[in-house]
Amino acid sequence: MRKTVLSCLLVLSLAATATPAAAGSTAGSTADSTLHRYARDTWRSMAAMVEPATGLPADKVTGDLRTRARITSPTNIATYVWSTLAARDLRLITARDAAARIGRVLDALARMERNTPTGQFYNWYDPATLQLARSFPDSGDPIHPFASSVDNGWLAAALLMVRTAVPAHARAAGTLVNSMDFTAYYDPAARPDAGTGLLRGGFWPEPPPRDCNTPTDYAGTGVTVYSTCHHYGAPAETRIGQYVGIALGQLPAESYFGPYRTFPDNGCDYGWQEQRPAGQWKQYRGVNVWEGTYEYRGMRYVPNWGGSMFEALMPDLVVPESRWAPRSWGRNHPVFVRAQIEHGLNEARYGYWGFSPSNNPHGGYDVYGVDQLGMDEPGYSSDRERTGVDPGYEGCRPAKPLPEAYGDGVVTPHASFLALPYAKQAALDNLARLRRDFDAYGPGGFYDAIAVRSGVVSKWYLALDQGMAMAALGNLLTGGSLHRYFAGSGVEDRLRPVMRLEDWQVG
Repeated sequence: MRKTVLSCLLVLSLAATATPAAAGSTAGSTADSTLHRYARDTWRSMAAMVEPATGLPADKVTGDLRTRARITSPTNIATYVWSTLAARDLRLITARDAAARIGRVLDALARMERNTPTGQFYNWYDPATLQLARSFPDSGDPIHPFASSVDNGWLAAALLMVRTAVPAHARAAGTLVNSMDFTAYYDPAARPDAGTGLLRGGFWPEPPPRDCNTPTDYAGTGVTVYSTCHHYGAPAETRIGQYVGIALGQLPAESYFGPYRTFPDNGCDYGWQEQRPAGQWKQYRGVNVWEGTYEYRGMRYVPNWGGSMFEALMPDLVVPESRWAPRSWGRNHPVFVRAQIEHGLNEARYGYWGFSPSNNPHGGYDVYGVDQLGMDEPGYSSDRERTGVDPGYEGCRPAKPLPEAYGDGVVTPHASFLALPYAKQAALDNLARLRRDFDAYGPGGFYDAIAVRSGVVSKWYLALDQGMAMAALGNLLTGGSLHRYFAGSGVEDRLRPVMRLEDWQVG
């Protein structure tokens, strides 16, 4: 702490006497040093999650880095793989160590049970034995094997990175990713109004006892699976499955335009959505697209489903959305970050910001966000009390009174890391305040979440959340190395031409 204060005083002293260029250089150097330290400590938590017997990461580890969860997922594995690449590029580990770690992951993946006709991995495994998990270790609740388009999307994205980044493992990674068939999720008739399809959330190999399902065989394997009744129709983190399907040449490029930007202003048909959108119909490659936007405190933006930071920005860790889609995502991402900051500091007056699904500091896992930034009217609230805002939908749903106050806001550090490319100094300041004001930092970096009014901290490290932090830090400090790895082997040629077309009226 004392070193941090002295460093800040030194920067201020230099800024008073140096030329503008020299002052900026010093400030930049100090900031990068802080980011490197965060990366070093965050990597320590990722490494602590690795099961020695198999080389796979666990879902999470306790704050003292001693006790790992006994379960893992394809997303956990993906975040560990790209964290390993980031750690190598930041010289936290050697290239030989990184290659060995990734080689063990690839060997484990090749041995794990998955859906035979489609090559899709299931959601939960035991990282020590590689066996399908049939119940959750903590609760004992049963698990019905389920293949998720999102989880498999993240894993495939990581394998595409390895194919480019680690030549010694390019062939093994390529074999695995090419065996994953994302047409298994693609319903080509889901958007008849647009002329394209959507991805379903996933499928079960056997009918689940309680979940809504529909028999499908989109992949044409001759084997029926039982798909979720819902499709992914909002521009949330779920778009990674679509990116990967297009990148592999398995989905039509035009399906990029399938998910709604907002639902159209069509009488009361979509009057359940958060607010009445402003926008217009456009057509790209023969697909009808309603380019709608919402408004929040003077800002116009394209929402995601719940209003959380990871829904908005997790895909941007892998796919260089701002560069490949400069007039759509490139405009939207900085506005979304500004809106989250505005909510935390000025609307809810927490003194901190950064709202995204994370551990609940009082127990369990929960979803947090800024209600108004989501398409779903209930949205994800920023506090434990579930304080929300309902502006109504004129002629369809009356507005509700604005809340008089917000409760115990839950801030997660991974949201600040996601914001770094768009508000670097604000993110650094927010992280510094969290570290100063709470017991929020441990041997593996920032703990998962802080309830900022009660001061209760969730002293866990989650593979998903730490992996997002590592990817953000790796990209920022290397000039986008993870983006370059994903873009290789023809991926950019398939994705960028459709992503660059849209022109969103946000700002």
